[in-house]
Amino acid sequence: MSSQPDTRHEIAGERTARDAYWMPFTANRQFKDNPRLLVGAEGMHYTTADGRSILDGQAGLWCVNAGHGREPIIEAVQRQIAEMDFAPSFNMGHPLPFEFANRLVALSPGDLDHVFFTNSGSESVDTALKIALAYHRVRGEGHRMRLIGREKGYHGVNFGGTSVGGLVNNRKYFGLLLGGVDHLSHTLDIGRNAFTCGLPEHGAELADELERLVALHGDTIAAVIVEPVAGSAGVILPPKGYLQRLREICDAHGILLIFDEVITGFGRLGAPFAAQYFDVLPDIMTTAKGLTNGSIPMGAVFVRRHVYDAFMQGAEANIELFHGYTYSGHPVAAAAGLATLDVYAEEGLLTRGAELADYWAEKLHALRDLPYVRDIRNLGLIGGIDLEPRPGEAGRRGYELHCACFEKGALVRYTGDIVAMSPPLIVTREQIDELVDILAQGLRELR
Repeated sequence: MSSQPDTRHEIAGERTARDAYWMPFTANRQFKDNPRLLVGAEGMHYTTADGRSILDGQAGLWCVNAGHGREPIIEAVQRQIAEMDFAPSFNMGHPLPFEFANRLVALSPGDLDHVFFTNSGSESVDTALKIALAYHRVRGEGHRMRLIGREKGYHGVNFGGTSVGGLVNNRKYFGLLLGGVDHLSHTLDIGRNAFTCGLPEHGAELADELERLVALHGDTIAAVIVEPVAGSAGVILPPKGYLQRLREICDAHGILLIFDEVITGFGRLGAPFAAQYFDVLPDIMTTAKGLTNGSIPMGAVFVRRHVYDAFMQGAEANIELFHGYTYSGHPVAAAAGLATLDVYAEEGLLTRGAELADYWAEKLHALRDLPYVRDIRNLGLIGGIDLEPRPGEAGRRGYELHCACFEKGALVRYTGDIVAMSPPLIVTREQIDELVDILAQGLRELR
């Protein structure tokens, strides 16, 4: 036995209580010097560690669509974890994911009628990409190995999603990522579309870049993945006709179209899914976040019938897709998801955004003449305020507005110099007024 003293406890004792946790997507040193800690939540509000009430202007992280602390979801989780905490999903099963999948496809558009369960939006994206590649292979077109993403796209943080994503800071630290990936241009055009209410008029022609990539890569493209509305990049909207044109080009060249609906799914635009809002049917659709109201991590990938049927060939004893996760269709997550769908249905939340969209737009656009506001973008119950960067300090104004709003009683998300809002779908007009008033106060104090 070593005679050296064990200094581990001494070292740990010197750390602050926050040092051990390496926080995601956070300036850790800055945050830990001035932490913003939340300890409770109910309805539209969080409670801070010092007892203040904070209006949730971002639905947790685009996920708590039905508001916080919903009793039916809490009770469903409690019942299920007491009855059965876990069941294997490889060559075994339990009833809830089958029931949940049936409920989900009843809400989905067209023949998106098969569901593969994951644990997050990142896993949903990588699952969708793998399904797309495997789909072409099982059909005898294994040469289709190329994936097309879009600049400023965010598709989670796994290697597949990072590769097709187009946010430079998410990509540049992690080597070459996946090969065989190309990108379309983003659709943000402040010069032509600033302060548009709803969908921009200009930019549908950007979809035609896919034709250029087809000319470059030939018939090697397997799939194109886009967010119908790019949330994490700062509420970037598709121009009128853009998504329809992408669908036409994909059809013409045998390419699968994937919609990443991790943010737009479950009522954010005033329809169950953005595919219904835009009347464009993708071949594959990724979801997470609002799937369980943020209560238990879970994701779901929807595929159209022809995609699923392509795998259901050969001997019935064969595994059709060599892919999955230990927690796919987790019983507690499935219980939370079923209860979430009940809340959405009983309160009409999947379409409530359409009722509030005009009021939301009017209030947000009233901020256009405040200091440093260079654009405001909105659709459904999503909004973004694009700020002029401070010279030499890109991103600083966005961060300062985020902090100012928190101190004044509202939580909003910032990404660079863009502040994004996506309140729970239970938000009232009075709470929209409160949120916008706090934003206005914060904007007036910026320098």
